[in-house]
Amino acid sequence: MYNLLALSQHYSELSDGAFDITYASVGYLFNYRQQKKPDDKQIDALLPAINYQLIVLDDGDKSVFFKHKDVKIDLGGIAKGHAVDNAIQILREQGIEHALVTAGGDTKLLGDRRGREWIVGIRDPRNAEKQAVLLPLVDTAMSTSGDYERYFEEDGERYHHILSPQTGRAVKGVQSVSIVSPSSTTNDALSTAVFVLGVEKGLALINRLQGVDAIIMDANRKMHYSASLYQQQ
Repeated sequence: MYNLLALSQHYSELSDGAFDITYASVGYLFNYRQQKKPDDKQIDALLPAINYQLIVLDDGDKSVFFKHKDVKIDLGGIAKGHAVDNAIQILREQGIEHALVTAGGDTKLLGDRRGREWIVGIRDPRNAEKQAVLLPLVDTAMSTSGDYERYFEEDGERYHHILSPQTGRAVKGVQSVSIVSPSSTTNDALSTAVFVLGVEKGLALINRLQGVDAIIMDANRKMHYSASLYQQQ
C-alpha cells in the first residue's frame, strides 16, 4: 500500500497534478448510481483539500500523514492497473506463456495468442456495442479511462467520475483516453492524467515518455494519436 501511494505521488508530479488521488476529498460526495452530486458551495469549501502535496510519506517508518483535515484519497485511478500487473506476474511465475488479464478498463497481455496477435478493442464512448478502435497487441498492456464508466446526466450535462483536481468538477473536452505501455499500473494512472490534461497537454506529456503511446477521443469524437502511433498510420 505504501509503495502504491508513493507511485501515485510520482505520477502526480509527472503530470503536474493532473493525476491526484486526493480528488476524493470532493469526489466522495458524488453518488453516480443515485445521481447525487455536491453543490457548488460544498465543492468550493473542500477544494483546498485536493492537492497531492498534502500527502506526506515517510520512507523511514512507512507512515502517511495528511496536512489538511479534509483530505481523502481514492486509488481507483491506479490500483486496478497494479492488480493486473500483479496477476500477470503470478501467471508468469507459474510458467504460463500466453494469457490475458483484464479488470474494467485495464488489460495486460502475456505473450501472444499462440502465434497470433491479441486484438484489443477500445469501445465507442457513446455506444457500448461498438468498438472505436481495434489494436493488434503482443506482450504489452492497455488501459482506457472514459466519461462513460460512472456517470449520470442532468439538465443535459454529464457528471462523470473523472474530476479535475483544479475545479473538483467533471472534466470536459475528452470522451476517452487509452494508454499503451508494458505497465498496466503506468497506463492506469496516465489514462486519468491525460484525460484531465486534455488533448494538447496530454499528448505533449505522452510524447516525452519512452515506450508509452496514447489514443484520445475528444468531445467532438475526433481521434488523436501520440507521435509514434501517428507515424505508424
